[in-house]
Amino acid sequence: MRNKCYCGSHKIFQDCCEPIIKGIQKAPTAESLMRSRYSAYATHQADYLLETTHISERKYYSKSDILNWATSNQWLQLEIISATENTVEFKAYFLDSKLQKQIHHELSTFKLENGRWFYVDGQFFN
Repeated sequence: MRNKCYCGSHKIFQDCCEPIIKGIQKAPTAESLMRSRYSAYATHQADYLLETTHISERKYYSKSDILNWATSNQWLQLEIISATENTVEFKAYFLDSKLQKQIHHELSTFKLENGRWFYVDGQFFN
């Protein structure tokens, strides 16, 4: 079954974020990494989310916590507000475990190392 990508690109998932998540392709930009990470939350790919977190920050995350966050929410939509070479401001819309609408609004920072993009950290907005 060929579904539209979770990241909102209007492309098919198999032609958009899936090859990045599976390691077949590298994310060419910080924004494409951000989009693939959103899709990874929607498809519960905790290993990918941990692998694409910068090594200096991984100690603050656990695979079980990532998987719990990914599976306890219903991911509805990703909205990219702005992007620079190494930052992406976005809103992730989701239903929480009580089916209440939520918005995660973040300005994320990314780092390019050895030809691969990594998530470093984020500034959260209310």
